Amino acid sequence: MVEEVFVIPTSFAQQRLWFLDQLEPGNPVYNIPAALRLTGRLDIALLERSFGEVLRRHEVLRTGFAETDGEPVQLISPSAVLELPVTDLSGLAPDEQARRVHELTSEAARFVFDLESRPLMRAGVLRLGEEEHVLLLTMHHIVSDAWSVSVLVRELAAIYEAYARGEESPLPELPVQYSDYALWQREHLTGEVLEEQLGYWRRQLAGAPPLLPLPTDRPRPAASSFRGAAVPLTLPTELTDTLRRLGQREGTTLFMTLLAAFQTLLLRYTGETDLVVGTPIAGRTQAETKELVGFFVNTLALRTDLSGDPTFTELLARVRDVALGAYAHQEIPFERVVEEVRPERSLNHAPLFQVMLSLNNAPHEEFQLFGLKLQLIEPEITSSKFDLTLSLDEQGGALSGALIYSTDLFDEATASQIAAHFERLLRAAAHDPARRLSALPLLSPAERRRHVEEWNRTSHDFGAERTLDALVAEQAA
Repeated sequence: MVEEVFVIPTSFAQQRLWFLDQLEPGNPVYNIPAALRLTGRLDIALLERSFGEVLRRHEVLRTGFAETDGEPVQLISPSAVLELPVTDLSGLAPDEQARRVHELTSEAARFVFDLESRPLMRAGVLRLGEEEHVLLLTMHHIVSDAWSVSVLVRELAAIYEAYARGEESPLPELPVQYSDYALWQREHLTGEVLEEQLGYWRRQLAGAPPLLPLPTDRPRPAASSFRGAAVPLTLPTELTDTLRRLGQREGTTLFMTLLAAFQTLLLRYTGETDLVVGTPIAGRTQAETKELVGFFVNTLALRTDLSGDPTFTELLARVRDVALGAYAHQEIPFERVVEEVRPERSLNHAPLFQVMLSLNNAPHEEFQLFGLKLQLIEPEITSSKFDLTLSLDEQGGALSGALIYSTDLFDEATASQIAAHFERLLRAAAHDPARRLSALPLLSPAERRRHVEEWNRTSHDFGAERTLDALVAEQAA
């Protein structure tokens, strides 16, 4: 019997990912992996039942994709089943168990999805002990985003606890589904609204430089492999507090202050004063979308003029204007902006920008339910869509995260140096924002001695009796 499905147009973001998958099928760079450590007595049957209820609530988790008349469409099934296989690692020695957990977590994150299949989510449980498990989740970006992971885990926890108590799901029915958003988006972004939004981005990005000439360890390859890695970066509470106070004085958010510092770093590395940095934005401008699983996140291209060697305070004002303008025009999908601006395209770098800044200030949630504690495990970073991505989380008054880098271009030592330079520059800007960008220090005292003194010790005393022409002849011989 043929399964009945509902055929709905895709959102613009889904459309872009569909076409990218057609160009390079199964690229795991668009997977969203998550791992949860479960401590306590776990009922696998109840967890599987809880997943079933989450899939029932969210149509997008029962959605696959196909092509109709040259355009992708959503195929929504009335039901879907998520298998929850259990891999028992409890009998392994601790070192071997840790190795296998790492292997299986990495393997799950690289799973190759067929976008026509349903659901576009995989799950599995690693049993480490009687009261210690790891839940592995992998979703394709075409049906999810980072915000969605939090929604899914929160719902899963609430439903599991209710089932464990012998109750039904406590969650109210969702007023809208992702398909409603996709239809609304296509109806809304037409006519005057579309033209006003596109007009802003045409003006803002006209003539933007196609490629940021970062000093890399290796030449840029003909095509990006998207392989990546990350070095950790933590900014202490006292520095974060100083940045907040600076922002309060200058009318900027913490994100704007970080962006100004990051762009200053890029200026100092490249000498370029016309800089475009990308940033993700949640894209959930309607209240009804905040509790939905789906692909809502959008990307903004923030272009700032750093010419004239302004003070850091002056740069903050420029960055604020750029960011506020972008926020006011955030509804236009990034893929539509790219189509409109038509930047130079290449297989070896992203269009419009190659560097991204991400600041997440959503709280990290930990759940204690019916004797079972859930804690998100940070996944290992093995891919990079951009040359550099500075990704920071705001938690407990401090900022921590990582500098993600393309391993096609950079070595780990270089990435670590970039992260250290950013912190040093940020600290100097926070404490003396009246300094001009060219005067903000990057190098540590040790680096400065090495660069300025040691590497410049190139003189040699050949003796007063030896003439220059004799030395040249000697060298030639």
